[in-house]
Amino acid sequence: MDTHEESRWQVAGGSTVAKEQGAGTTPILVLRKVSEILNCFSIEAPEPTLQQIARTTGLPASTCQRLVQNMVREGFLDRDGDRYRIGLRLVQWAAPGTLGLDVVRLVRPVLQELRDATGESACLYMRDGAFRTVVAVAETRHVVMRPFLVGQVMPIHAGAPGKIFLAFDPGAREALLGTDLTRFTPSTPVSWTQLDEQAQLARKQGFFAAFGERNSDVGSISAPVFRYDGQLAAVLGLGFPIQRVSSDDVPRLGPIVAAAGKTASAALGYRAPDPS
Repeated sequence: MDTHEESRWQVAGGSTVAKEQGAGTTPILVLRKVSEILNCFSIEAPEPTLQQIARTTGLPASTCQRLVQNMVREGFLDRDGDRYRIGLRLVQWAAPGTLGLDVVRLVRPVLQELRDATGESACLYMRDGAFRTVVAVAETRHVVMRPFLVGQVMPIHAGAPGKIFLAFDPGAREALLGTDLTRFTPSTPVSWTQLDEQAQLARKQGFFAAFGERNSDVGSISAPVFRYDGQLAAVLGLGFPIQRVSSDDVPRLGPIVAAAGKTASAALGYRAPDPS
């Protein structure tokens, strides 16, 4: 690597560090050059050669070669013969940032089908700490409705979606510990004994139904959506006024919601374990 314009990369303790080599050199120069190299990869040209990378970036050949070699060593790039492609490590880092967008895009058709099959509003939720946020909605066509809005934030201890988070997302219980379990209605669970029992039932059934826990006139039925690695990606479910849907409807609607959750999970690449 050129000593007058470049920092030296060293592998120490399994991590790559940039070290200054000259009064006017900083690690930022290395990051800029790494960014220029990564910009050489695109959908149209996913596997450039080293010569193409050097030509596109304008970097000296020795500088480009050493940077690329270090990027391969760290998993930022993969090498196949004389060609390079984006490495698995970068893909893994990018996955959390794109997951939310992918989930909404892939699950939205399932929400619409669930709305059409039941006649009730179908929502998709993601967790942020001790709260759940609506990230997609397929709104009911009934005149009498309870509005659910994208961006609406609700606590996870009240309502069916939260019980699914508590049942299938280990981080949900941890996030809720130490917070006040606010009582919104007489039906709101405010003890961990009750919440743990509800989470256990949610795991057993594969769905959960709640009535009047956050608003006395609103009910919900929810189920998990798993991503390809078996982790909980989101929660989907129905929201409805209890004057139209009661506990008597749960045996009919619960399995429909659970089936929608399985369909959404399959869309995210999840494959349920073989029960045998």
